[in-house]
Amino acid sequence: MNWILLIIAGLFEVAFATCLGKAKESSGSETAYWYIGFVICLFISMALLVKVTKELPIGTAYAVWTGIGAVGTVLLGILVFKEPATFWRLFFISTLIMSIVGLKVVSN
Repeated sequence: MNWILLIIAGLFEVAFATCLGKAKESSGSETAYWYIGFVICLFISMALLVKVTKELPIGTAYAVWTGIGAVGTVLLGILVFKEPATFWRLFFISTLIMSIVGLKVVSN
């Protein structure tokens, strides 16, 4: 169950990074809504991370959480925001994914 919560926390990290990016692109009252979304997603993500670190090793949990956030944010940027999908970006994202899976495999 903790691993599922950690994945959800990582997805909320992607959401707060996305809100931050959208706030930068918007103007007026729309900016405030994106910042409110950022704060809500940040709170949920951190609360879940705190919860899972009571059972999972902090180093592993934090690495997986940031990895999900990094991979998710880059993939969202490529798929939704039309950022470049170069060979090297995809190569290093895949090595990051393999590292996250490796940490899961070697953790109890």
